[in-house]
Amino acid sequence: MNSLKVAGVVVLYNPTDEDISNIDTYIDDVDVLYVVDNTKDKKNDHRLPKNKKIKYIFNNKNLGIAEALNIASKEAIKEKYEWILTMDQDTRFENKVIENVKKEILKINIENIAIVTPWHNTKLKTEKNKEKIDYPLDVMTSGNFLNLNIYQKLGGFKDWLFIDGVDMEYCLNLNKSGYKIMRLNNYEMKHNLGNIVYRKFLWKDLLITNHSAMRRYYQCRNYHYIRDMYISNYREYCEILVKLKSIIVGIIFFENNKLEKLKAIYKGYRDYKLGKKGDTYYE
Repeated sequence: MNSLKVAGVVVLYNPTDEDISNIDTYIDDVDVLYVVDNTKDKKNDHRLPKNKKIKYIFNNKNLGIAEALNIASKEAIKEKYEWILTMDQDTRFENKVIENVKKEILKINIENIAIVTPWHNTKLKTEKNKEKIDYPLDVMTSGNFLNLNIYQKLGGFKDWLFIDGVDMEYCLNLNKSGYKIMRLNNYEMKHNLGNIVYRKFLWKDLLITNHSAMRRYYQCRNYHYIRDMYISNYREYCEILVKLKSIIVGIIFFENNKLEKLKAIYKGYRDYKLGKKGDTYYE
């Protein structure tokens, strides 16, 4: 059986040494790796593995996750790749996982499969499906094998979202367009997901993400846009997406920088009502 040719992309933003070291866990399993660096003023190319597969793209500003993924995907398409592995800097793979996923892709009819992904091993209390393969409505961007033919049909990632909700919107768009996400539950990848914890509040566990004020802004703004775009197709999903009660409770009782984050949520909702898009947090 022939090996599947796969490009890869990892988006950097003020990466730690550990983030950089994650590249070593998948660089051997892709044919080219686009390292798109959104860090301002400080190049990270000297910290990267010395590997000819790496193509370093330094933006010298934060263009957001969506535009960074689009830059790499368009380069991969120019170089005739049909699949690209999309990675966050905080994600790593165990041995043989990518190799096995590539073998599975070669076995299937990929005409309507927009994403193939392993199970994401995170801190979230999400129960793994007992089936070897399932078809979730959405998955996080990192660790996904993206079908670039379908990517082009969908028009890529919405760069005006900037950060947060980029993966959700893409997944809802592909499902609405008649495509599917295939998750291979026999294979796992490790996704750190930052400083998330669970805390007891009254009678239930409350998810505390400890996201920055900037992230809170884009989450509030973008999730409302996504709700408007897809509520007629995925009502329950979209209504849950914009519920703020548990988020606000978590910030007030368990997070630092409470006032700054609450102000950011308000500003995000205000800017959504004003129709602002793109990189608008500091406006």
